[in-house]
Amino acid sequence: MKRPHLIVDDEVAVEQLVGHWAFVPHRTPLQIFNRATDPFLPGVKDHLFATLKQIDDRGLSNPVLVITRWEIDASDVAWLETLRNVKLTILVTWSGIDNDRIEPVSSRIAERSLEVLRSAASRTKIVLYWRPLIAGLNDTCAHLQRARTLAQYADATVFTGLFFREEIREHFRAAGIPDLYQEVARRKILPSSVERRVLRAFEGVPIFRKTSCGVAYAHGTADYNGHFGISEICDICPNDQRALCGKAHRRPDIDEVRKLAEMVNLQTDNALVTDRAVEVSGSTEYQRYFIQHALNYQVHDRAQPHRPYRHGRAEVGWE
Repeated sequence: MKRPHLIVDDEVAVEQLVGHWAFVPHRTPLQIFNRATDPFLPGVKDHLFATLKQIDDRGLSNPVLVITRWEIDASDVAWLETLRNVKLTILVTWSGIDNDRIEPVSSRIAERSLEVLRSAASRTKIVLYWRPLIAGLNDTCAHLQRARTLAQYADATVFTGLFFREEIREHFRAAGIPDLYQEVARRKILPSSVERRVLRAFEGVPIFRKTSCGVAYAHGTADYNGHFGISEICDICPNDQRALCGKAHRRPDIDEVRKLAEMVNLQTDNALVTDRAVEVSGSTEYQRYFIQHALNYQVHDRAQPHRPYRHGRAEVGWE
């Protein structure tokens, strides 16, 4: 569909959210209008604001992520600043790709939104969501320098690669773009060589590999996804953030895991708690996330192992 369609009223959506058995007040991280539309589009923004207000009026302090690449004006920021309870983060997606066959929304829109947010936001936190980074397309020195310049408008920068699924490959081929990578992958592709260049370009500037890490830094809280146990993810984080996450980090015992797993109907006969993560088998993403957020500790499925130093990315471009 090219136009957003309302499925249920805002009030119904919020009631279904807070009444869901898996929702934990003040803990469960939320994303609004992320899957199928942009929350700041005309016709969608009013519903975004209505939903935010209802959640905030309930006194809920859950992390709320709003991801956009569209226009944000000063009146929008003024409204967002009226919220008092939710931990709101606006993640402004920017790629720097100037080929409209690949990226139909100009990155200049995101750049202006960042500037507007920086000039007026205080309680509302800002993340430069630098994505997707694609080797040979938008990883030039000019792109890296532009990203570093834009980072001054944000409280944190998060960089990530491309979900190169078959559908994306066909989209690029239809636009006349040669295959960006030789193979598709379940996880995001970000070659190690690109990461090294990004980190060199951002020396001295707060930048993070994981979204929740950047959000946590912006709010001055510990990472709600419990990445701290996987130390190679955290090696680029500022010292004060590592100290904050380290203080909150606690290895759970197996009984805690089993109790939570029972709530999501996940078998735990072979579950194991290591210093890095909880390891389970036969799980879905939703089962893992529920346990992970409850424990503030990473939960991985053995069938989809997280290789050391890959940071949860595809194997493409790593040795």
